[in-house]
Amino acid sequence: FNFEKSYFDKENVKSTFVGHPLLDEENKKKINLNTLLNVNKKIISLFPGSRLSEITTLMPILIRFILLKENKQKDYFYVFHTTKELKEVVNSFLLKEKLTNCEIVSDENIKSEVLSKSSFAIAKSGTISIEICNAKIPSLIIYKINFINYFIVKLLIKVKFANIFNIIAKTEIIPELLQSKCNPKEIFKFVSGFLEDQTKIKKQILNTEKVLESFRTKNLPTDLVADSLRKRL
Repeated sequence: FNFEKSYFDKENVKSTFVGHPLLDEENKKKINLNTLLNVNKKIISLFPGSRLSEITTLMPILIRFILLKENKQKDYFYVFHTTKELKEVVNSFLLKEKLTNCEIVSDENIKSEVLSKSSFAIAKSGTISIEICNAKIPSLIIYKINFINYFIVKLLIKVKFANIFNIIAKTEIIPELLQSKCNPKEIFKFVSGFLEDQTKIKKQILNTEKVLESFRTKNLPTDLVADSLRKRL
């Protein structure tokens, strides 16, 4: 991130801001989702994390959110984005609850295509936010860890927000539901509030786009990295 360069400059460490690799414009192969998902409903993408501990903590919460949403609205389809290594773990939670209006994707190209067609995204706090915002999809950030770990983190990290977009903007442009607030009812309230209010959606996308501009560079990050390495060799 561009704000990190000032820390290196202060310590007289040579550095070059090259932008974020997740913003590389790639010509990814287009995928026909109708042959994979076979649904005519609006999609909500769910990102429960990339670690087993995150999956086991957030999956029960997300499943209960889905059940709440289904009681009110049945016109949404839920897609869980995960890794190939954790796909079976995620699936075990869905099988236990016998949910049929869900799908799991682990292929990167398919995940990108599903995200681009989503109406909303709920994601564990992390760099996935960059991909979500780059796709111009409104989102909500969730996270929950055990109390002892959370207490230690609060002692060591002195920032007001968990999400990089909120940290840079110095205000909560993407809602964060952390710890006790990370529960099915709160998630339902925030998601429904956004989906029923296009003004909120447009405002969030506009604000995240402003932050994304600070991540971008004129040339591709990969090209800038290569050029920087050549100069130093």
